[in-house]
Order: sequence, then structure tokens, then C-alpha cells
Amino acid sequence: MIHVGRVPVGGNSPIAVQSMTNTDTRDVETTVAQIMALEDAGCEIIRVAVLDTEAAQAISSIREQITIPLIADIHFDSRLAVSAMENGAQGIRINPGNLGGADKLARVVDAARAYRVPIRVGVNSGSIEKDLLKEHGYPTSENPTALIESAMRNVRLLEALDFEEIKISIKSSDTLTAISGYQQLSKLTDYPLHLGVTEAGGLIAGTVKSSVALGILLHQGIGDTFRISLTRDPVEEIRVCFELLRSLKIRERGPELISCPTCGRTQIDLFSIAEEVERYVQKMEKPIKVAVMGCVVNGPGEAKEADIGLAGGNGVGIIFKKGKLYKKVKEEELLAAFLDELKKIEQNQ
Repeated sequence: MIHVGRVPVGGNSPIAVQSMTNTDTRDVETTVAQIMALEDAGCEIIRVAVLDTEAAQAISSIREQITIPLIADIHFDSRLAVSAMENGAQGIRINPGNLGGADKLARVVDAARAYRVPIRVGVNSGSIEKDLLKEHGYPTSENPTALIESAMRNVRLLEALDFEEIKISIKSSDTLTAISGYQQLSKLTDYPLHLGVTEAGGLIAGTVKSSVALGILLHQGIGDTFRISLTRDPVEEIRVCFELLRSLKIRERGPELISCPTCGRTQIDLFSIAEEVERYVQKMEKPIKVAVMGCVVNGPGEAKEADIGLAGGNGVGIIFKKGKLYKKVKEEELLAAFLDELKKIEQNQ
């Protein structure tokens, strides 16, 4: 087990949920605002891109304004890795083999040891060494060997420097390659594993690809922390992360929202109402079941297992608890009344 700031990763600790900002790290105000939104959504570890010295130095100001641990994402430049740690990064993500040689890697490891910073060895299908590709071929689901060998080669570079505060990721944009790679890697090492499908895509494609790969792995007990990578607002990544963990009964944070897909009986704007309720419950922490149903006739019965729910139609809105009518309101007042009830539940937790 390692620690990224105050968050344990590995061993018997909870699966840690993380994301990465898509802001310019040098823009401290914008970056902090995004991280705080991610914190509200439940993000437990945040990663920022460090492209130059100014970005590395900005970490100090960012750290002062956030509460979750911060990881610096570094490519190629050992000086940026050292500077990021000097300015408060609580973890770094590097590919040890592309930092420019043994001396530069040693300086990074010395800084990591001095500042008690763990290192993630991050290998992607597109960053594998040429000799490994020549020997093993491009990684596929049938043969992810090059991906695994690249990661373990880089791990050995750190171990040779007597450094073992390590976690590993071997990301692929191919779902089946990611599954196969992590399955095989988990048999070779006890270091914590960071799961992910890289360049997964937008909200729909990225959610499906990542959920399939990571869901299978997590269900098999593989993985200690993960990120759902989406070409979207990173807050969406956190929402997907927790829904994935909830569906596997691994972790529960906040309400579970159930809603009907609508049919011809629906006489209210259920899409808009469900969207508003979903947005609200993202900031709740109590693990209750919330239902948003389309009609007052069948809604409460279909969602009788929900702790609280709503349904409406023909000018009438109802709020029900455990399938029984709790309150009747005018349809146009339904959403506000329901959010008020959710607020009361949260305050009384």
C-alpha cells in the first residue's frame, strides 16, 4: 500500500476515485475552481498536467486552496518532476524510461524520497519502447506482453534505486487489451494498480468502454484506484466512477437515482426533472435510493423500494416514500418541493 497525500491506495483500502483537470495549470484560479467542483462530486485524487516550469510552480498556489491530494503529470522532463514535488505535488506520474537517462531518473527518485512522494509508472500502448514492440509486437488482447514488459522494465529502474513507493498503470484505448493486460500484470506484481482505458471517447462511448473494462477488472478484485477518461467536463468522470462502484456493490457514495425510461403515459417533462434531480443528488452523501417516475398511476408501485420518489401528471405531483404517498402538490411545484425534501434528508443524516 502507498499513500497519495492522505489517501491510501492498495492493500485493503477503498478503491480510490480520481480524475484529471483539463484546464491550463498555470491558470490557478480556473484550475482551483475545477478541482473544487470535482471535490464536491466526490473526487479523491486529482492530477494536473505540468507542461513547463510555470505550471510546476503553480502547484504551490493550487495546493493551498484545495483539500484533495494532487498528482503532477510529467512527460520527458526530469526538472519538471523535481520542481513539481518541490512545490507540493503529492504524487507524480512519469514514464521512468523517457526522462533522459539514469542520472536524471536518480534525481527524480531522490526528490520523491525526500518529499515522500509516490511515483506512478504510467505506460500507454502508444509509449512502448521500440525494442519491445519489435520483440513482442503491438499490444492486443491476445498478446499484451509489450505493454506489461514496458511497465515492469520501468518499475525495475525504480527498484534499482531502492524506491518502492510505486503504483502502475498500463492503459490502452482498446477495451479487451486493457482487460487482458491488467489481468496478466496483476499476477506479476503486488504494487497497487491504477486502472483506466485511455482515450476512451465522449460521454457515451467513453462510459461504455471504461465501464466494461474496469467493471470486469474490479469485479475480479483487480485494481486499487481508477479514472474514467471522458472527453467531457471531468466532473462527469466522477459521476460515472461512483455509479460503476455502486453497481458492483464495492462502494456507495450518495443517492442511487432510479428513473423510468418514459412511455405514452408520461405527461410531465420527466427528462428535465430527472436531470435537475440528478444534478442535485451528486452533492449529497447519504446512500439513499431516489426515484423519478413518469406517472402517478404506476410510479410509486414500480419504485416502491425507493426511499423517496416523485411522480406527476394531469396537473398533480406526488412525493412518495417506500411506495406510499407522502405529499401531494401542484405539478408546477413538484420539483421544488422534492428538492426541499431531499435537502431535509441530507441535513438529518
